[in-house]
Amino acid sequence: MKDIFEQVIISANDNLRHALTVIDFGALRIVLVVDESSKLLGTVTDGDIRRGLLRGLNMEDIASDVMNLSPTTASPSLSDQELIRLMEAKVLLAIPIVDNGTLIGLKTLQALLAIKKLDNPVFLMAGGFGTRLRPLTDNCPKPLLKIGEKPLLETTLLHLIRNGFHRFYISTHYLPQMITDHFGNGEKWNVVINYVHEESPLGTGGALGLLPKDIPQLPLIMMNGDVLTNLDFVKLLDFHNAEKVDATMCVREYEYQVPYGVVQGERNRVITMEEKPSHYFHVNTGIYVINPSVFNSVLENTYIDMPTLLEKRIENDGVVGMYPLFDYWLDIGRMEDFKRAQSDIHTLGLV
Repeated sequence: MKDIFEQVIISANDNLRHALTVIDFGALRIVLVVDESSKLLGTVTDGDIRRGLLRGLNMEDIASDVMNLSPTTASPSLSDQELIRLMEAKVLLAIPIVDNGTLIGLKTLQALLAIKKLDNPVFLMAGGFGTRLRPLTDNCPKPLLKIGEKPLLETTLLHLIRNGFHRFYISTHYLPQMITDHFGNGEKWNVVINYVHEESPLGTGGALGLLPKDIPQLPLIMMNGDVLTNLDFVKLLDFHNAEKVDATMCVREYEYQVPYGVVQGERNRVITMEEKPSHYFHVNTGIYVINPSVFNSVLENTYIDMPTLLEKRIENDGVVGMYPLFDYWLDIGRMEDFKRAQSDIHTLGLV
């Protein structure tokens, strides 16, 4: 059976009647024009044909007379979520996949939006006080502060739903009723949301001990509720599974520049001098994937931070992977971060 893109291929010398027949047969509103070596020459839509006829062409004229010579294409390395964002930005229903000029596939928005559901649980940490954002958080938990038109945690939830996740757990402590009232049981978004409540703060990892025993025994996505990101979570999960690790921590490169000239000396003699050198570190982003053996190991009502939990796993011969984040990421901990998020949100493909 032919792949979908093979069903909508024509040559530049095929006439418009044939192109329209292929468009109708493929029901994709587009045909792909290639040469003998499968190089993509252009695309033809029903709109291109209609505009050609309006300017005096007839159905016996050839496809090259109306084809788009510079169609939007995508690399095979783009993830499904990246393709969706590209098509939505360009208002496209389909996009050819091209490798070094050669047509190798076609992705449609309809197929991409019918994303496969993932049964992996997602744990969103929403119990913090948000003290550095006072007075905004005096009467509102930080995850419910609006970034753009929606609360931060709702934007995160919707992004994860678009990635295919549908089983959610939310930890609460500060003003929990506001969070449960806003999200309910998830029925509004056709997902399932359960809550675990920390009577007293248990650290960034302690709430894992409150998860119900019937939670799916699959790698769990865990993230802080005050993080804004357009991370492709499916790609993260694929990385975690491929690496065969106990846990994966998402990290981001952080640059620190010494504001002075640094001098190296020996026995009262200057050996080297470096003016305002930069040092680079990987910092924890508050986003993890953890296997059941890790989250099941946390005892109920035990205080523990995530770095400590992962360090203990390493000490016991466990393996913790590191996933470098190149996607947008912002920890909204300070007022300047909150203000930056208000301007950034409209460029991230999350609204």
